[in-house]
Amino acid sequence: MYCPFCRNPDSRVIDSRTTDDGTTIRRRRLCPKCERRFSTTETASLSVIKRSGVVEPFSREKVVAGVRKACQGRPVTDTDLALLAQKVEESIRSTGASQIEANDIGLSILPPLRDLDEVAFLRFASVYQAFESLGDFESAISDLRAERRRRVLVDEASNDIDSRPPTE
Repeated sequence: MYCPFCRNPDSRVIDSRTTDDGTTIRRRRLCPKCERRFSTTETASLSVIKRSGVVEPFSREKVVAGVRKACQGRPVTDTDLALLAQKVEESIRSTGASQIEANDIGLSILPPLRDLDEVAFLRFASVYQAFESLGDFESAISDLRAERRRRVLVDEASNDIDSRPPTE
């Protein structure tokens, strides 16, 4: 790391802190030559490979904009959309890949969107899973219903365990 003041090629880190969302590290540095302090920020880059082959930086704002269209007229807030975009970015970053296909981002949006709003999920899925007929919609709706039944059964089983009297 070059000192921005004297261009010395060496510096010493005197403090490191992560941002609230954990995606950036801020480092406070000291130049051993001129003894001036400066800050750097570090982020892991994440690039999106679009269908056309163009590569661009990942943008939470684009995730929100795409999902907002599917959520039009639904009881979904801007905060809900921001949290969804954060979950999507975290799941993509957890793969360790520095580049990801745009279609893979669309597919990674589906699970958190299903939890947020089922109608918006169906709208979004119809694009990213390339629904071609009513049968595709019916199948997706059947899957949603089966998942909802499974969740209810798991919740009921969990409540039964919690409500049992303690045993010795």
